Amino acid sequence: MKLFFTVAFLFCLMFPAGAQTQVVITGKITDRQTGQALPYASVALYRSADSVLVSGVLADEQGLFRFEKQGIAAYYVESQYMGYRTIRTSVPAGTGVVELRPIAMQADGRVLDAVEVKGNRDAVESRIDRQVYRAGAFLGSQGGTAVDVLKNTPSVTVNSEGDITLRGSTGFLVLVNGKPVLTDPAIVLNQIPANSIETVEIITSPSARYDPDGKSGIINITTKTVGENSRSLIVNVQAGLPSVHTYHNLKNPQRFGADASWGVKTGKWEVNLSGNYLRNDIAGRRTGDVNTTIGDVFTSFPSDGERSFKRYNYTARAAVNFTADPSNVISAGFYKGYRFQSRRADLIYNNTKTDLETGQNVGRITYFNSNIAEKTADVLSGNLDYLHRFADKSELTLSGLAESAELDGLTTNINLSEPGRTRTLQSTRNPGENPLNAFRLQADYVAPIGKGKLETGYQYRNQVQKGVFQYLDQNLETGEFVLVPQFSSRTRLENHIHSVYGQYSGESGKLDYSAGLRYEYALRQFAAMGTDTRNLALSNFFPSAQLHYQISKGWRGKAGYTRRVQRTTNNELNPFPEREHSETLESGDPDILPEFIGQAEVGVVKEFEKGSAFATLYNQRIKNVVNRVNSVYNDTIVNRIYTNAGLATSWGLEIGGNANLTKWWQLYAGANVYRYAIEGGLFRNTVVVNTSGVVYSFNANTTFKIAPALQMQWAIAYLSKRVTAQGEDSRFVNPSLAVKKTFLKGKLAATLQWQNMDLGFIGSNRQRISTWGRDFYTTTNYIQEPDVFLINLSYNLNQLTKKAKLPASEFGEREF
Repeated sequence: MKLFFTVAFLFCLMFPAGAQTQVVITGKITDRQTGQALPYASVALYRSADSVLVSGVLADEQGLFRFEKQGIAAYYVESQYMGYRTIRTSVPAGTGVVELRPIAMQADGRVLDAVEVKGNRDAVESRIDRQVYRAGAFLGSQGGTAVDVLKNTPSVTVNSEGDITLRGSTGFLVLVNGKPVLTDPAIVLNQIPANSIETVEIITSPSARYDPDGKSGIINITTKTVGENSRSLIVNVQAGLPSVHTYHNLKNPQRFGADASWGVKTGKWEVNLSGNYLRNDIAGRRTGDVNTTIGDVFTSFPSDGERSFKRYNYTARAAVNFTADPSNVISAGFYKGYRFQSRRADLIYNNTKTDLETGQNVGRITYFNSNIAEKTADVLSGNLDYLHRFADKSELTLSGLAESAELDGLTTNINLSEPGRTRTLQSTRNPGENPLNAFRLQADYVAPIGKGKLETGYQYRNQVQKGVFQYLDQNLETGEFVLVPQFSSRTRLENHIHSVYGQYSGESGKLDYSAGLRYEYALRQFAAMGTDTRNLALSNFFPSAQLHYQISKGWRGKAGYTRRVQRTTNNELNPFPEREHSETLESGDPDILPEFIGQAEVGVVKEFEKGSAFATLYNQRIKNVVNRVNSVYNDTIVNRIYTNAGLATSWGLEIGGNANLTKWWQLYAGANVYRYAIEGGLFRNTVVVNTSGVVYSFNANTTFKIAPALQMQWAIAYLSKRVTAQGEDSRFVNPSLAVKKTFLKGKLAATLQWQNMDLGFIGSNRQRISTWGRDFYTTTNYIQEPDVFLINLSYNLNQLTKKAKLPASEFGEREF
């Protein structure tokens, strides 16, 4: 705690409190038609530079409102009233008392109609440290999950295997309404219904008050909740049409789902409940070729066959907020989620062996391999928060979050003679259990000082994950499955993390600034069966800084720097090889080091009458970069190993924007291009790594409002070829089309989606992944189902508009 107070004291010295010119803002809310006052309307005050909420009040019974003792800055207010359209009003610059003209609100003839859009809202908004994307602007993601929304942002890509990357990196931190999800968060992102998401925030230059986890930044998902003094209900159902392409898979895919959200906010209470079920199977095929060279023998084993997925998940969420008085707020959240995935790979292998000296064939076998990998995640988490506001406008928040997760898997692998498939050549099973228990305790204090605020806090995190991994080989004579110790293990990973931080943010004229420092002491303890416990103690500082400057009317500049860490997982540390399928073993390194990242960026934002645009130049340096690399285990098995590969750097440019070209035509586009390079060595520097390449991706959609209740949107996501430590991944493209029609004055909406558009020539939803080395070569073409058609129906009462404080998960999906 000594360090905590020292940091706070240093910030006080750096930014001493002083006299501050202040302004009082007053106004009145009225009805545009009658001129009468609207009592108890909600009025929110925002800072114009970054759209940060400064304060909020309720008008009195005469419709009058007042904001006291505000700093000199450019502001705007947003007023809301049930049955009326939200209106935004700029606040004229001035000092002393600034009295606004009466704000006349227009009655909304739809009353509770929430689906039909009356006007063109921007799909993207730029702030000091983040880009904010409105989920409702992407029609193709409706009925899907948070991953489907993320596919539309230029910073994020999703490849054929479902790997999510932010600026080219799979390491990032996810927040759900400000609550953190540690390590790889794909389980939670695949469970949150897209229909419940209000915005997606891509935070590429996070401040010190955030956890430093995630090497490329933070993705914050904000979900919808009920408006002031109202109730709300949203129900969505989805059904998939029969598949156009089945690839003669064993079973036809099924696609259907439903989700619902209900909320009420009245008096001191706010309650939000939501739940969903989603089944989204996909058909597919896989063709591959692997060859190895051991001595003078060259072995080739190409394969071809089915690769399909059966996937479903369901969740239940609840959040309750109780405002005892303006100074005391208690909130609690509950999350229950279950996810199941079964990947079937039924492949025919043609193995041949060739003597390199003579060129003669020395062996040949053809067999059928059926490999089914089932993985489940059963998660239960809850949070409890308490907020107290002091008379001097400082705030203290105490938070606790706990989680229990059962992560299980079972891989069955059977080799049968070909043709006929009447004789079993080999049969194995790989059951695995990877339960996780975690909790975190946190205290945060915010105090106004001078023209800004000082934020300080302390956090403790505890995470324990135990793994039990077995390899069972069937005795073909007795039918008994026998444990193979060579490929079986038990592991235990513990992380204890203490951290304190201090951060000061404020404004001076046209400049907004923030600077902070976070100190962290982390102890990692890892033990594998039959090995000594390995302890890794780390003591690190994580500085951050952000600047935002209003250059001129419509032009803003920004810059930022942050240092981050990417922690290791159970799979990356486990030294015992796990038999993934017929041709692959996978193992880790118990001495693998975390990645440490320095990331800097500078950018510009242009706002014009009918839209906005941004451009950001960034640089990232990753020390101890972790890669999954290949080596030869035997003539027909390649060993995949997680290891530190050296230093990785990237220089990139990210651009994006949206424009309301006409009243009936909107355009949104974003792109990211970067040069990625790795320098280092593998396997104790026995293999030198020195590779680089340019990668680019873009996302775009164009929306046509054909009629007041009918709109169409075409979208495309493209990821170029990219280099890896030992190979390359091919390009990946996915176009889509969505048509939306509203009924019943906007209460009911029907959306027809055409996902993975191919038209017979685009080659959508497929990707080739290749690796090579001195004595091996692998290439696999993953061909997943294109031309998927879905129908979504949505019924809305009183659109949800504000974020709900739902709990998030503490674990990730690298083990999933």
